[in-house]
Amino acid sequence: MARAGLAGAVRVARWADSALGPGRDAATADGKATLSAATAGRAAADLGLTPEQIRADWDTARLAGLVEVHGGSARPGWRLRAWDRDDSAVLRGWVALFDAWSLALPEPEGHEPAVVAEAVSAMPQVLSFLQLSAGPVPVEQLLDLLQQRVTELRTERCEVSYDPGTEPPVEAAAEPAEAPDASPGSLAPLLGWALDALATVGALTCGAGQATLTPLGSWAVWVKLEQICVAAQSPAGNIEQSAEDMLRGCAQLRPNAARAEYRAWLAARTVGSAVSELIDAARGEDALLRGLAFEALRVVGAPAEPDVRAVVDEPALRPYALLWLAEHDGLDPEDAHEVLTREEATWLWVDTAAAVADHGEAPMLVRHLESAVQPTVPRLLDEVRAVGHPRTVQVLVALAAAHPDPALAKAVRRAAFQVHTGG
Repeated sequence: MARAGLAGAVRVARWADSALGPGRDAATADGKATLSAATAGRAAADLGLTPEQIRADWDTARLAGLVEVHGGSARPGWRLRAWDRDDSAVLRGWVALFDAWSLALPEPEGHEPAVVAEAVSAMPQVLSFLQLSAGPVPVEQLLDLLQQRVTELRTERCEVSYDPGTEPPVEAAAEPAEAPDASPGSLAPLLGWALDALATVGALTCGAGQATLTPLGSWAVWVKLEQICVAAQSPAGNIEQSAEDMLRGCAQLRPNAARAEYRAWLAARTVGSAVSELIDAARGEDALLRGLAFEALRVVGAPAEPDVRAVVDEPALRPYALLWLAEHDGLDPEDAHEVLTREEATWLWVDTAAAVADHGEAPMLVRHLESAVQPTVPRLLDEVRAVGHPRTVQVLVALAAAHPDPALAKAVRRAAFQVHTGG
């Protein structure tokens, strides 16, 4: 359903991608992402549509993230690139359109902007009621619900708290300004506009005085409700923290609890900003946060793929990114390490050892020695010295101090000294 509903937008976006480009005519004329008349006419002629259809599909493509407009130029969004191979990109594109339903149709005239904003703010409750009803609901019933919710919003805004037994402040006791009309008669046109706009994006159908969510609309509302529930169940209470602080808070959690925390943190943010925060945290000096950041990116899934691919050439992130991409492409996590070269695997071993040295215990560091791909300790030390990890000296010193075998500890200390002196 999402592919069918966005087919026209995809067609126009792909036309723009192939017909417009650097050195050619700009896609927009006014710097506000509206198609110029010449470009709309050209697209209409090429695609066999009217300019009006082109403009409507272009607006849908913008709202769904199929095209990104910067000033007077446009470029394909990542969802357009992933359209044919990634169903989640399609669904997220439709959800972006669903979230922007209030822009699908012009709002009715003659209403104060504040009243329109209240109606828009109240619509999530109306949609939740439609979803829970799982069938047609009379529009009159929805109008009653809308009026009730608007009244609640106004009451919440106008609450004045003061100690019991005392007179309210003068300002609170004064006659309040006359509130905008919230009667059913005044809200009915706004509800009609909202239902028509939601029908335009494919979220519901209206007829015979009733409204019904489409399967796609019902799914989208369910996802929104699930996100609210997940965010409310943050086990460690890190939702409001930055990515770095959230990851530090998850460091001592068991894997399942950490993943629940990642999901709660992600549910409270847009995907793009969350992924950017996680990758920035991975670029820091703390190797533990690097590993945890990519665990959180595994929870994000497909929407993180473009950003992960973009950091493959960064030495500090490359092994993590390659493993993430291998697992994303369907490789068993136990076999994913096979995509790494010997040097990349060694770099990752040192980085993980640095995390253990900073945050773990000595026995854990000794056990980590067994995970090296090299068959012998001398071979491992040679390759560790060659790989050039910035924490090599600290890792080797910590390993020498932790290992119970005096001969092996001496060899490791010698290697640390040679790296330190450049030998």
